[in-house]
Amino acid sequence: MPRRRTKRGTDRTPLGGDYDVLICGASFAGLAVARELSGARVLIVDRYEVGERQTSACAAPTEWIHALGLEESVKQTFERLVVHTPHGTSAWPLPFTFSTFDYPRLCELLDDQNDAEFETAKVNGRTGFTVHTDRGDLSAPLIVDALGWRRVLAGDGYQPPDAPLSRGLEVHPHGSGGDLELWIDRSYVPAGYGWSFPADDELRIGVGSFDPRYHVKEPTVRLATELGEDAVRYQGNWIPHKIRPAAEDGIFFAGDSAGHCVPLTAEGIRTAWYFGIACGRELQGVLDGRATREQALESYSAFSDRHRWKFDWMLRAQRTVPRIPPRLLRRIVAALGRPALSHRAFGHYLRIAPPPSDGLLAGADRVADHVHDQVDGGNGHEPDDERVERHRPDGQQADGDSGDEVRLVVQD
Repeated sequence: MPRRRTKRGTDRTPLGGDYDVLICGASFAGLAVARELSGARVLIVDRYEVGERQTSACAAPTEWIHALGLEESVKQTFERLVVHTPHGTSAWPLPFTFSTFDYPRLCELLDDQNDAEFETAKVNGRTGFTVHTDRGDLSAPLIVDALGWRRVLAGDGYQPPDAPLSRGLEVHPHGSGGDLELWIDRSYVPAGYGWSFPADDELRIGVGSFDPRYHVKEPTVRLATELGEDAVRYQGNWIPHKIRPAAEDGIFFAGDSAGHCVPLTAEGIRTAWYFGIACGRELQGVLDGRATREQALESYSAFSDRHRWKFDWMLRAQRTVPRIPPRLLRRIVAALGRPALSHRAFGHYLRIAPPPSDGLLAGADRVADHVHDQVDGGNGHEPDDERVERHRPDGQQADGDSGDEVRLVVQD
């Protein structure tokens, strides 16, 4: 467990002061913003130590992890996704790899890339450009809310279960596995899915519900038990599935606080990096005197809005999938086992928040330039020369191609 930098109880020290930039939240989005800033007094505050509180299954496209220089955190890498339905199982070959990672180590590596100060403090709200914490007041002309779905600094945070939030819970038994696995099975959850994400020496098994009123502890325990694993080391969280304004009342919002989480899949890590980098570049423009705060707010908001249609389409898919008859859903799942269709579908999916291609942007420092170019002149659709170069498998082999059982094996 990471050591806290401040004490608890009566020994908890007062905190106050004025800064050039104040970043509230020290997970994926907040740390992505901070890595883009230099030549200024920047403070990051979070209720928890950096890397202390994991709230996701922690998997992301490997290209993003490498682009940000976070390779040392990788636990396991996968070239396919195995999908189970009540009527059969298929393996979807991916045009890119996913990797599970160690959350504390990844946050430590990402935190090492900034020059910001850090303090543990619970953010309670704000008045103008003064943020109120449980240790005192902090002020800055540039403030970022990267605190998650509560959107604390907006004053209009969601209140579950009456909000567009998904509910997720997972357990972390010790063990190992060879595949990323999903269960689209209404016996576990009427609208949502289950998963098992191996991470070298542990499994991350969970269930997510698109309906926040549907509790997921019982199906999570049941799924783990049916896989022969112990339901131990719980973690869970609310997951936003509707995009929100990325700038409001003078405040920048990034990650879950802006709804930068992909509906249907609940993937929010790479989107937090993607929009966090864009936000950080806009802030740096203000610090350098190239833009005013109002111009940066407008530019960052427009950048996020140009991606809104992608999130809206995924939300439509999220609402549609639970209505599809199970046998028809099985046929759709099986069809996505075909490499050409799978590569096309996941290629479009990756481009919701695309990583840099190796040829275009080699190195972590240039990821931000790629995003900033889109902020300055993009129209919401990435140009052809920014397409990601992908390594495709040499071939595929059908395994058990009979009846409802279709399984494709990716060969090296």
